[in-house]
Amino acid sequence: MKYVLVTGGVVSGLGKGVTASSIGLILKACGLRVTSIKIDPYLNTDAGTMSPFEHGEVFVLDDGGEVDLDLGNYERFLDIKLTRDNNITTGKIYQSVLDKERKGDYLGKTVQVVPHITDAIQEWIERVAVIPVDGEDSPADVCVIELGGTIGDIESMPFIEALGQFSYRVGAGNFCLIHVSLVPVLNVVGEQKTKPTQHSVRGLRSLGLAPNILACRSTMGLDDNVKEKLSRFCHVPIDNIISLHDVLNIWRVPLILRDQKAHESILRVLNLKGVAREPVFGEWTSRTELCDRLHEPVRVAMVGKYTGLSDSYLSVLKALLHSSVACRRKLFVDWVPASDLEDETAIENPENYRTAWNLLKGADAILVPGGFGDRGVEGKILAAKYARENRIPFLGICLGMQIAVIDYARSILGLQHANSTEFDPNTQNPCVIFMPEGSKTHMGGTMRLGSRRTYFQVKDSKSAKLYGNRSFVDERHRHRYEVNPDMVQQFEDAGLSFTGKDKSGRRMEIVELPNHPYFIGVQFHPEFKSRPGNPSAVFLGLIAAACGQLESLLKKGGVAMNRGFSNGTSGEKLHRNGNATNLSNGSLDGIYSNGNGIHV
Repeated sequence: MKYVLVTGGVVSGLGKGVTASSIGLILKACGLRVTSIKIDPYLNTDAGTMSPFEHGEVFVLDDGGEVDLDLGNYERFLDIKLTRDNNITTGKIYQSVLDKERKGDYLGKTVQVVPHITDAIQEWIERVAVIPVDGEDSPADVCVIELGGTIGDIESMPFIEALGQFSYRVGAGNFCLIHVSLVPVLNVVGEQKTKPTQHSVRGLRSLGLAPNILACRSTMGLDDNVKEKLSRFCHVPIDNIISLHDVLNIWRVPLILRDQKAHESILRVLNLKGVAREPVFGEWTSRTELCDRLHEPVRVAMVGKYTGLSDSYLSVLKALLHSSVACRRKLFVDWVPASDLEDETAIENPENYRTAWNLLKGADAILVPGGFGDRGVEGKILAAKYARENRIPFLGICLGMQIAVIDYARSILGLQHANSTEFDPNTQNPCVIFMPEGSKTHMGGTMRLGSRRTYFQVKDSKSAKLYGNRSFVDERHRHRYEVNPDMVQQFEDAGLSFTGKDKSGRRMEIVELPNHPYFIGVQFHPEFKSRPGNPSAVFLGLIAAACGQLESLLKKGGVAMNRGFSNGTSGEKLHRNGNATNLSNGSLDGIYSNGNGIHV
């Protein structure tokens, strides 16, 4: 097993996740099999209990792992299926060591950071690195490890020490360290400054790790004299200094690495020069160029609670992008704070109220993503009602499906106070209820999580056709509440169709309005399995309906029409206020937006 470690210096948010994903992709393009590990030094056991404002979206894996959003980048770039153990946190490591101590596994020894914590980190990496993630039976050839945070952070110290020991243990030729650092340009002098990177590398060396390759982030390509200076002061060969300048489309990052022969530097360090081929990027390049050429717009109103931070809905945005590229449209996302649609806002802030409704009414499609808590719920219900009454293509995900059902109960069934017990525990008409197997005392890891099977009940429904007329589909879930099964017959008698259910037939998974151009709600999170070459079926249906392409798509067999591009390629583009994107965790390529600093 060969290991590539990606670390970051100077500041956070440099784009280590995009860099690590791109490195993995270029190695895959060289014919190697790749797996990934993300190390998050926070004390949380996993990302499941963190607010999206703290750490962006919580990405859910097939095995129910609630993990950092960077694992979503890895899955999309490399077309792999990771496990919860591919996300290492300080909480997981300490918990495993303390569990062993309680069982007496350390035989009375004093348990210390060195060697017990550092050994546990190394053992975890070695164990997870050999787990196949690409459908094959044997381990991958290379494991790309991303260390979260910035060199010098106190919480990262045990991991730095463990990785220093690990590099010595696996030996030269099996370990490559790529340090992502910042080379800023001061506006006053217009000169690229190397001192921050020099100090970052010096700090890294003082901790026992020496970089083999420098990936330098800057607003523009590095000058030759800057590369020479970095090589001299950082003790890195000039051929191993890579310029990762700002680009308009981060699908181009792997191509930038290839053009600078970064793969040759990595393969040389790992002694794989005679094993790997030259990278092949045919489909990746075709999709990137297609994305850049798109000009005909499709406008989607995103009605949510966390619209102030785009990373909160990162996978949803990427799924929309994948589908818009497949439909040959340029994606524009209008962020609509759900609470701004409510009557209270009309009194307290009329301007925000008018703006929100104007955005909603000007959209080609409306999407209500998942979420928790009661803030903005009434606004989401109003958005679903508007889409239903005005025949606007609508997709509700998780909570978005539940609020669509609540609207139907109120508007069509005449149950004026219908609600979810999440928002009104004493409602007389509970059309959404707490799942019996859930826990109300423990929050972490107690939801219905991971891949679950949905069986189609109506063979000629839009959702069944979009999924290629299969009898069932496996999608990822993350919820505590569900549609009340005791009210399903009442809904169906009134025209609402539950076209997908679980194996028992008691849990509603997909709801549709048959006579609407496109009105679908899903209890699962289809965005987590969307890929650039294979968009999520229901997202593709939403964009196709917004573009007038739905009938053609359904005739061609739904998702089957989009097999032209394989999943082996992916990427994204974002203009921020007219400028090129920074390669941050939340880079959103090809997405044009009205707010959150996202504008293309």
